Amino acid sequence: MKTTDTPPPLEPVEDRPRVAKTAAAPAKAKSSEGGVLNVFSHAILVIWAIMVVLPLLWAVMTSFKNDDSIFSSPWSLPDKLHFENWSRAWSQAHMSDYFGNTLIVVGFSLVGTLVLGSMAAYVLARFEFPGNRFIYFLFVGGMSFPVMLALVPLFYVLNNMQLLNTLPGLILVYIAYSLPFTVFFLTSFFRTLPTSIAEAAFVDGASHTRTFFQIMLPMAKPGLISVGIFNFLGQWNQYMLPTVLNTDPDKKVLSQGLVELATSQGYKGDWSGLFAGLVMAMLPVLAAYIIFQRQVVQGLTAGALK
Repeated sequence: MKTTDTPPPLEPVEDRPRVAKTAAAPAKAKSSEGGVLNVFSHAILVIWAIMVVLPLLWAVMTSFKNDDSIFSSPWSLPDKLHFENWSRAWSQAHMSDYFGNTLIVVGFSLVGTLVLGSMAAYVLARFEFPGNRFIYFLFVGGMSFPVMLALVPLFYVLNNMQLLNTLPGLILVYIAYSLPFTVFFLTSFFRTLPTSIAEAAFVDGASHTRTFFQIMLPMAKPGLISVGIFNFLGQWNQYMLPTVLNTDPDKKVLSQGLVELATSQGYKGDWSGLFAGLVMAMLPVLAAYIIFQRQVVQGLTAGALK
């Protein structure tokens, strides 16, 4: 008599959807929870954007109004564009002179900071020598040193060097003020760059100087742009250092000019000219961030991605 194996009994059909439903329940709960977090985070970002953008738009709008409309209808659009506010602030309030002095000081100090900072960071990141870590921590310690404690010594040092109330003296102070953060940022960035390319250049007979300027420095372009933007913002908006070290009226920078424009009005109240000068000071910063925003993000995340 031939026997056949009977297959095991199958699960009831009606029970299978129940298992699928119970397995999909945690996934649905997680997705709904993630959706709530996304909505909450987007709401916070929208509120933050409104808090940042609204004052800027209001300042730009106010710079095209006259003084009467500023106080009578501060939130309404201007009846017409009063470009004479900008011309008055540029010529009569000497904003053109302040703007030129600021471009000279920030331009030279930014170039000097990036060149010296990148060279120091490359040596600290790529070469081992006695005192390497000590020098690195000296730069890191300079970031925590309050600039207010250095104002009096800087005043006497520049005075003894005959650089007080001069643009070159202010450029040197800006470079020294920005070097600690620049070296700290670029040292970490240079450590993430591959060493094989530099070793190949050394094998081909390239010197250390040529390897740095022609190979390593172009590879560090995202980091240079990022730290350059941060230094540009800090140096452009710097007020304490030029106030103490640069009291010559012909050598004042833009931050000093805005304060002088606000205080020199007295009871005249040229608010339209003041807002025009304020927008003039903001435009270069906004333009720099809008143009280089992608490079800033790439430079900040490059070290984490490599």
